[in-house]
Amino acid sequence: MRLGVFKSWLKKVGQTITRRGVDEELLEELEEALITADVNVYAVEKLMNQLREEARSQRLRDLDSVRDYLRTYLRDWLGDPVPLKVSAQPPTVYLFVGVNGVGKTTSIAKCARWLTQQQQKRVLVAAGDTFRAAAIEQLQIWADRVGIDIVKHREGADPSAVIFDAVQAAKARGFDYVLADTAGRQHTRGHLMEELKKIYRVTEKALERAPDEVLLVLDAVAGQNAIRQAEEFGKALPLTGVVLTKMDGTARGGAVLSIREQLGIPIKLVGTGEKAEDLQPFQIDTFVEGLLQIDETEE
Repeated sequence: MRLGVFKSWLKKVGQTITRRGVDEELLEELEEALITADVNVYAVEKLMNQLREEARSQRLRDLDSVRDYLRTYLRDWLGDPVPLKVSAQPPTVYLFVGVNGVGKTTSIAKCARWLTQQQQKRVLVAAGDTFRAAAIEQLQIWADRVGIDIVKHREGADPSAVIFDAVQAAKARGFDYVLADTAGRQHTRGHLMEELKKIYRVTEKALERAPDEVLLVLDAVAGQNAIRQAEEFGKALPLTGVVLTKMDGTARGGAVLSIREQLGIPIKLVGTGEKAEDLQPFQIDTFVEGLLQIDETEE
């Protein structure tokens, strides 16, 4: 993961701190880089105030002390890790929500593969995005590719019915998980949100409890638009976590920091590429080290 902003800045710190320390010029460069990386302005201001205080007190004497301070600050910023919930009473059900184009359907397939191959679980996927024929076909292709079962209806069918049938099938056939796709029309469309509320209610009825996770899929490079999407979906559903896609070479990590700061929703899965195996649980320590590690070979 090329996470950019802190790594580039820290490299410059390492080159200049012996001559002039962490001065205002360096801090202003970091502030500009963070804002450019779509980190929330309030969060940036809070961090910069802390760094200026540390610099004034001369506690940032060398590169290691700067990196250690940022490591502690970022870990506190992101909070304790929150793993995916697993129900004591199978099946565990995850609803995936999000707008079209963020990688929702592929994230479901990748998550199914991870649960099947890494956790040795039986997984059923539900093709609940019935308003887009391509979504049903796409999930079927992925299901065939990674060897998982799928429940689907015809295009235009009631998505709630698809997910209800998937939960019932999972109960009857002893599946451990149901991963449900949902419609992804734009978040500003009120009828979509009403539809999602219905899906939630029907899933709750089928399970006789609330869904174990309601996972919002967001594009890491969407910037503040991702925040607006999260706010809208959060009004309709009790979001429990975020799946952040496209955290590969084009992303800089700012989305992770902003989402956690502005929304208070934990990031639970990250997609790092296009291959079936390119999805993994979000590891806070790994992410922070990725932000702070300097590649001395970079020009």
